[in-house]
Amino acid sequence: MGKKRIITKSQEELLKEREKVDQASQREIRVEPRKIGEGKIYISSSYNNTIITLTDLGGNVLSWVSAGSIGFKGSKKSTPFAASRVAEILSETAKKLGVSRVEILVKGVGGGRESAIRSLISRGLDVVSIKDVTPIPHNGCRPPKARRV
Repeated sequence: MGKKRIITKSQEELLKEREKVDQASQREIRVEPRKIGEGKIYISSSYNNTIITLTDLGGNVLSWVSAGSIGFKGSKKSTPFAASRVAEILSETAKKLGVSRVEILVKGVGGGRESAIRSLISRGLDVVSIKDVTPIPHNGCRPPKARRV
């Protein structure tokens, strides 16, 4: 099979990658100006990505951002840092839309849950409530047939 090589990135490559992520997160957010006031924020955090959705009280999606959409790739998408960056971008969008009071609904088991909530609160959004809506199986699926030896 040959020798196994570990590929390490140089400092310049790491800086270029960070610049790409920063540019993607600072892209212009085009929003039509309207005042909504209240909304709901859904945080879906899996082992692979963090997706945050902003809706009005009726459930109509106003904006959404994911760690992959702002430039994080691979295993970096599932980090708490990526989730906090996603939350920062969504809070800016919420302020542009006029949403100030939000309910937060968290779903999933990923590492970005806590950091996304902290980032939303620190960005000045008035959080009314935080709910965990992770689906929990009550009885689960049927177990496999007993093995006969």
